[in-house]
Amino acid sequence: MMIKKILTRAIVVFGVAQALTVHAQLRVETSGVGATQIPIAIASFADEGLSPQQVTAIIKDDLTRSGYFKIIDTGSVMSETTPVNFGEIKSRGADALVVGSVQRLADGRYDVRYRLLDTLKQAPLSGFGQAAGNDRLRLAAHRIADDIYEKLIGIRGDFSTRVAYVTKAGNEYRLEVADSDGQGTQIALRSNEPIISPAWSPDGTKVAYVSFESKKPVVYVQDLVSRQRVTIANYKGSNSAPSWSPDGSKLALALAREGLTQVYVVNADGSGLRRLTNTNSIETEPQFSPDGQSIYFTSDRSGGPQIYKMPAGGGEAQRVTFNGIYNISPRIAPDGKTLAYISRREGRFQLYALDLASGQELRLSDGPRDEAPSFSPNGRYLMYATESGRRGSLAVVSVDGRVRHRLTTQAGDVREPTWGPFMK
Repeated sequence: MMIKKILTRAIVVFGVAQALTVHAQLRVETSGVGATQIPIAIASFADEGLSPQQVTAIIKDDLTRSGYFKIIDTGSVMSETTPVNFGEIKSRGADALVVGSVQRLADGRYDVRYRLLDTLKQAPLSGFGQAAGNDRLRLAAHRIADDIYEKLIGIRGDFSTRVAYVTKAGNEYRLEVADSDGQGTQIALRSNEPIISPAWSPDGTKVAYVSFESKKPVVYVQDLVSRQRVTIANYKGSNSAPSWSPDGSKLALALAREGLTQVYVVNADGSGLRRLTNTNSIETEPQFSPDGQSIYFTSDRSGGPQIYKMPAGGGEAQRVTFNGIYNISPRIAPDGKTLAYISRREGRFQLYALDLASGQELRLSDGPRDEAPSFSPNGRYLMYATESGRRGSLAVVSVDGRVRHRLTTQAGDVREPTWGPFMK
């Protein structure tokens, strides 16, 4: 069967634990802009030259990467207490102004303060202060960008979130974790055998994945803080495609322990395994809906791989995708309204988004072999694996297809992205 062939190929191509270690960063190239761009002036933060990170530059890069802001450089240094000449700022075409400061504290940390100002009303829109050590300054900058995005766009920003992905360099596979901009990369796992299908826990502290280090696919959950891991599924046959329930109490899996691959659920500690599908077809790639009431999955019960939906406790499944004869890798937007998936058409594997209410479909990528989509936690973007030259790389596209950026590295092929959740 066709679905079996592609799943087998994925295992062959991409398919121990150690402390998180720093590794090569991803490089970001952005193209395209949103339907509208907000002109925003950003002044250099006062005294940031004394800190190891340029907070202003990180904020600018975040907002530029989103595609929804037109950055205007004030050409000046302004702290949160600097008197503002609003007439001059407005003359530059800016609707908002960002100012701030970075001051070193007696304990070695940095006090990062910022204000967001409405230049038309000449009034503050937001602002806060936060203390951060050297290793948290990038996070502090991302949080400021998050706040700006939310106040001006009306949707929570996700610049302070993390992504995980698999890098292959030579004969080594690495499960890596990085900031959403590809910086701050750390290695969570090294192996001489393939690693595939990483999936973040809802609280962002753990990652489930499939490792072939035992010469067969086994599902693990690894705590990124304690570095401890638990074996979730090590049954006869293939153990694959872990997906967390929204409350983090369970994982959905695809197991071939009794013949053909079927969908199961298991408690997050590996106990309580329960089978949900029982067909003569291949049932795989389960994904919980955001409300936890349904599971989307891929099945070839109609002759070719298509995406179906069933109750989270099992039961009758309904077909969801009808356009195209080959649709795999379902991912559901955080609001539950959009289904992203990979569709093969005219010999090319590309990313599509389906409005579940209207049935309207939108192609979001144009690569020949795109795969593994993952929604950003605010639902505005999708990250997926693609190719750049002859190397595997990651790409991000907005759900309307207008904004795109690519994340590449010279350290090896990059695949299997998964976007982490909002952190408290």
